[in-house]
Parts: sequence; structure tokens; C-alpha cells
Amino acid sequence: MNKTDRLLAIVLELQRKEVVRAEDLATLFETSVRTIYRDIQALSEAGVPIIGAPGTGYSLMKGYFLPPISFTVPEAVSLLIGTDFIEQRFDDDYRIKAQGARGKIEAILPESVRNETSRVRKAIRLLISDKQVKQSKEKEYLEKIRRAIIDERKISFHYAKRLADSDGNRHSFRTVAPYGLVLVQGSWMLVARCDLRQDIRHFRLSRMMELIDLGERFELPTHFNLREYTPPDDRHLLVRLLFNHDIADKVKESNNHYIEDMEEHQDGLHVILRVRQLEELLQWVLGWGAAAIVLEPESLRNRIREEAQKMFKRY
Repeated sequence: MNKTDRLLAIVLELQRKEVVRAEDLATLFETSVRTIYRDIQALSEAGVPIIGAPGTGYSLMKGYFLPPISFTVPEAVSLLIGTDFIEQRFDDDYRIKAQGARGKIEAILPESVRNETSRVRKAIRLLISDKQVKQSKEKEYLEKIRRAIIDERKISFHYAKRLADSDGNRHSFRTVAPYGLVLVQGSWMLVARCDLRQDIRHFRLSRMMELIDLGERFELPTHFNLREYTPPDDRHLLVRLLFNHDIADKVKESNNHYIEDMEEHQDGLHVILRVRQLEELLQWVLGWGAAAIVLEPESLRNRIREEAQKMFKRY
């Protein structure tokens, strides 16, 4: 921690507690007591109203807060829940940073706001599933890719595609210039320019293997803005499905990425989806069993019929 960061941290620690000893500050910031004395003097000379009591410790003059920061309860809750989310869904480096940010935010809140914020946060909880906890490799890759994006360095990895090529191969080796990371329905997605395809492609971190930072520099195009980027929509196949009423709620909660529209009718729930290939929906439709009927296209009806016949032979 450099001196500037330490000085700010000392002020935040003094705001958090009524009295702090120099020895405790030295232990907290892993420095000497003599350095803390010099830091306190520097803060005093800069106009921070620090009161020192021999044998007791240091404290801030009552009513002093770092201007111009002032949060309402909803604003503070939003920021603190944001640190909870980052701690759960980002890599270890950002997890530590989120914990530090939470401490700083709590330190600058007036006591009344801090107490009310704590009460509200106790009524809100973010849960992470066992599946997400086990995705340690994905979090490891997240940190590597994040650093490569910031430093504009190319990466390479083996990638398992969801659907096989015409030759039946699902695995490929990719070298890419990473442009950005997007969290889509709970899964991290890399947006990058692929050397193999010579165009922007999207890659799920969960399907990557043997990721390597190549150290080779690239230059992000000046016209590319991740926040404004909209991937081309090449889903041209329209699919219409009919679901029984008794599973309509489950279908709605499935949150399938390909769903375009759904509407309740007398005969059941009508769902419209758009895909690139029918195989993208095959397993999902089969998973609903006889409660789902393919209205169109006929080609998907035939594929479902073929799979059902294969299943019947197995049993």
C-alpha cells in the first residue's frame, strides 16, 4: 500500500472507530509506529482535524466526514449489495477489492444511515449455487482474461463448442484478441476477435480449456465499445411450441435464451423461439416429454419423432 492510499485508509479507520491507537494502525497497515506518527502529522497539516490523546490514541473531531460523499439509505444499500455480487461472481482479486470497498463505504456513512442500511441488508440475501462454487476454473480464467483485456494481450485456449461441426468435431483451438467480458444469464462470456474466423466471436468461459496468456499485444479498435456492441442476430429459424397448462409456469421460469414470445391460449401455452440450428432446441424440447408439442417447423417435428423412436428402442 502506498502512502496516499494509507493516508486515506487511516482517515476511514478513524471515521469507523471513536479512538484508534497508533500501534493498532501500524499492525493493520503492516508498517511501523513511527511511520504512523508521520502519517498523522501529514494528515493534520493537510487540514484533517485529528485529536491525539497521550496514552489513549487518535480520533477525528466530532462531525467530520470526508466531503463531498453523502449517501442515502437506498444508495448505500445498492452499493453494498453490489460489493456482495462482485465478491460472489468475480475472481479472487476483485473479491478482495470488493471487501475493501465495502469497508470504505461503511466507514463514511453517518451512524444513522449505517444502522438503517444494515437493517435493510439483513432482509436481502444473494445466494450462490453449489454449481457456481465448483466453477473454480472459470473464476481462474476470468482473472486471466480480465488482465489480458486491460493490458491488450492476446490469449489462446482449447474450446468445446455446444454443437459439432459438419465433420462431427466439437473441439477447436483458438487464438483471440479479448475485447470484453459479459455476464449472460449467470454465465461469463468473452467477446473477442478470433484469428481463426477473422471476426468477432463469443466464447463461454465454462467451455474453455488450457487458457494461455500469449503476451502478444493487440490494439483495440477505436470504433469498438462493449457497452454499445450488439452482436449480429443470425437466428433465422422460427420454432413454435405448445405446452400443457400444467407446466406453463415451469416453461416461463426456464428462461430459455431463444424464447421470443409466449402467450396463454385455451389449448395451452404457445411459445415462439428463434434459433440458428434446430439442434439447439432438440434436447430442451425432449426434456418436456409429452407435455410439449412442436407446431412448426415440420423438420423439427421429424427430428423429435426420430429421437423418440431411438429412445423407444432402448427401452
